[in-house]
Amino acid sequence: MARLAQTAGLTDVQQEILSTVRDFVDKEIIPVATELEHRDEYPQAIVDGLKELGLFGLMIPEEYGGLGESLLTYALCVEEIARGWMSVSGIINTHFIVAYMLKQHGTQEQKDHFLPRMAAGEIRGAFSMSEPALGSDVSAITSKAVRDGDGYVLTGQKMWLTNGGTSSLVAVLVRSDEGHPEGTAPHKSMTTFLVEKEPGFGEVRPGLTIPGKIEKMGYKGVDTTELIMDGLRVPADRVLGGVTGRGFYQMMDGVEVGRVNVAARGCGVAQRAFELGVRYAQQRHTFGKPIAQHQAIQFKLAEMATKVEAAHAMMVNAARKKDSGERNDLEAGMAKYLASEYCKEVVEDAFRIHGGYGFSKEYEIERLYREAPMLLIGEGTAEIQKMIIGRRLLEEYRFQG
Repeated sequence: MARLAQTAGLTDVQQEILSTVRDFVDKEIIPVATELEHRDEYPQAIVDGLKELGLFGLMIPEEYGGLGESLLTYALCVEEIARGWMSVSGIINTHFIVAYMLKQHGTQEQKDHFLPRMAAGEIRGAFSMSEPALGSDVSAITSKAVRDGDGYVLTGQKMWLTNGGTSSLVAVLVRSDEGHPEGTAPHKSMTTFLVEKEPGFGEVRPGLTIPGKIEKMGYKGVDTTELIMDGLRVPADRVLGGVTGRGFYQMMDGVEVGRVNVAARGCGVAQRAFELGVRYAQQRHTFGKPIAQHQAIQFKLAEMATKVEAAHAMMVNAARKKDSGERNDLEAGMAKYLASEYCKEVVEDAFRIHGGYGFSKEYEIERLYREAPMLLIGEGTAEIQKMIIGRRLLEEYRFQG
């Protein structure tokens, strides 16, 4: 086993789960990832394999048919999967966030109805917060829900849904002014709705359309879509938690663990880039010796390995903080910020080590070079992370003068 990115203090069960996932990645994902990615093909066989391994229920409690594992275990599994192909980890992540939100905030009826089928992989989750003109300003959401009899009518356009087409359950954040007087802070008048739909594209239920896949530079294979609601009727019992006005806090809780996930993805992609770089450096010869023996390349490898190790340590710390029940927005923000930035740098260094061959689609590093930028913006840009970190630091180190 490689020395980098090891995690101390794991239980035998955690080690067994990680070993199983690592073997699956090496045998079932890495050999086919680049070919599938170039075709932008959904990795159905890989997803079916993950379903058999029980990974769709990894953090869902045992009482609902899941494995009941910790966020740390989940993050370490995501790290391994992203090392094989980052798109696959995205398929798992959005499902996981919806399951986590249900576990933490759902009514008992909602948990009983959804979680067992989510654990079995029969229901696939996606969550929808962003909008075309929104960016990072969640308070500017314009999609809305209006009370109508025993339910609600939802209208609006959402953007950047991972699993938008393949999912059958979407957690959608909209404005809901019912019971909230004029002048109420925007984040206190938002509600999360649990919207069930048929997988696919086009009109997937009356009033709900998934137009099609958004073409992307990287992060291919997984479907990224818009979601258009035009008179979408949703019963009142599909308000997450049963009470309106709590959607912003529910979504932010989900995004917080999602940031640990994105940090884990950055760690996994960086590890793979390092593996490719250090291997190629020992195979490629210039001036009569492997380029790994040139001091300039050794310096580059040293920097890459140090960044892999540092990002992994911060990701593990953020996951353990959340598992302990403590607030972890500072640690999650730091981990997401550092891991995504370091991932980009490690991938670029591996790309440089490959020289001209790194520009060829024959080499895996070309795919990683296109995938890494998504991590810089997913679950909040670097600037958003720095705002969160800065505010939390000022809370922790408030000057008493």
